[in-house]
Amino acid sequence: MKTPATPSLISGIIAGDTLSLSRAITVVESMRSEDREQALQLVDGVYNQRKAALRIGVTGIPGVGKSTFIEKLGLEIVNSGLKLAVLAVDPSSTRSAGSILGDKTRMEDLSKHPNAFIRPSPSGGTLGGVAAKTRESMLLCEAAGFDVVLVETVGVGQSETEVINITDTFLMLAMPGTGDELQGIKRGIMETADIIVINKADGDNLNLANKAKKQLEMALHLFPEHESKWRPCVMKASALHNEGVDEVWKMIKLRQDTIERNGWLAEQRRQQQLREFQRLSEEAFYSMALRQFGGSNALAPIQEGLEKGNTNEYGAALELLSKLN
Repeated sequence: MKTPATPSLISGIIAGDTLSLSRAITVVESMRSEDREQALQLVDGVYNQRKAALRIGVTGIPGVGKSTFIEKLGLEIVNSGLKLAVLAVDPSSTRSAGSILGDKTRMEDLSKHPNAFIRPSPSGGTLGGVAAKTRESMLLCEAAGFDVVLVETVGVGQSETEVINITDTFLMLAMPGTGDELQGIKRGIMETADIIVINKADGDNLNLANKAKKQLEMALHLFPEHESKWRPCVMKASALHNEGVDEVWKMIKLRQDTIERNGWLAEQRRQQQLREFQRLSEEAFYSMALRQFGGSNALAPIQEGLEKGNTNEYGAALELLSKLN
């Protein structure tokens, strides 16, 4: 049964009201079990009203200039007449689960634009560079009429590949002269990038950027052709001086057009739907198991035994399975 607030939030989102969108994302991100059903109702209620938005993931090591680059890219997008939503994932503290959420202050010009919506979200300790509910927030943004949804990952390195499971194009930022270019010989995040942009390619960094570009291009040729038939490319840009950012936007649009025409976009979206259904199924089964036990407090004795050293994590798991049986 829908909660009283759900229909009004759904109507507000479809009407493009950003306040309703913000409230809905807060529900989606909530860790409270009682909010979870409403979150699913919200996403389901707007699902068929969504715009076919372009989904972009952006990652890169701390200090590479992600926020500056995203602001300049974002301004390029909104100034072309499109509506842009930025979902910026900030790392959460492992102790307090808190997060600074400072992306709005780092993207001051973009945040003031009427066609832009910036939503910082805590990662909540989720691995893979994105928050657990980022995809659901993205679907809400599409229902609110945004043409482009950009996901900025936490930026911790090789584990950032989860973003490819929710976006169409994965863009990786690298810095010249820091050893990033050597990562091209490793599989992992480099192999999943669709576009690699060497940022801060200006001034004394220009020669280093040219060298890094050649090394990365050589390394990319070692990887097998992707199912999408898209050959990853390496570009240079300087977000600080707003150089090359417009070319990156053109390349993103070219990739979107390419994978849409050859059918890979539709196939990728189908795979993402199945992966999300598996995640939601696991979440639903876990919630059902907790209800069978009488709530999360029923697991306390098992956890207490683990903390006191009376059992190990495998023995605790066997005890859990025994209770389920």
